[in-house]
Amino acid sequence: MTHALIPVALTVMAGRRQISWRLCFWGCVVSILPDADVIAFKLGIPYQDILGHRGFTHSVVFSLMVGSLGAFARHYFHAKGLTIFLFFSVSTASHALLDALTNGGLGVALAWPFVESRYFLPWRVIEVSPIGLKSFLSARGASVLASEVHVVWLPLLALVLAVCLTRITLGFYLRSVAHHVDDKSST
Repeated sequence: MTHALIPVALTVMAGRRQISWRLCFWGCVVSILPDADVIAFKLGIPYQDILGHRGFTHSVVFSLMVGSLGAFARHYFHAKGLTIFLFFSVSTASHALLDALTNGGLGVALAWPFVESRYFLPWRVIEVSPIGLKSFLSARGASVLASEVHVVWLPLLALVLAVCLTRITLGFYLRSVAHHVDDKSST
């Protein structure tokens, strides 16, 4: 759930003129797309393999590829190709960055294909999530969710509110200035 909050927050901050709800929905899809690599477990691919969990699908290059593919569908989204590219790239890359903040696993292959090493960010403040719905719906899953609320949800909510309040305040100010200029020009 937390991965999908990033494109939702970006949509609210940018405004619906820039990012439609259709584009937001697909931004949520691509924000969780990197975890499609969990199928590697079923295929017998080891976790540490570049095709394994948190491997190449968690790289910046993969995020840019997803953004590029999305930009080709600009007519479907009724948006500018650059907007789609940036939105999808950031939404996908945010997944890897959030995973790099967790306190478990083998790290994230952010720099693939240039470097196959896996990385964590210096602040490993998010409880690593158990894999699988059954495991997530447990006391451990609740602990993970609590850490995500504290570390991601609340700061993200504060950022969204700050951006929206700034946009509203700036809008009132600009309309006031425009009204003042119109009053002076009519006299």
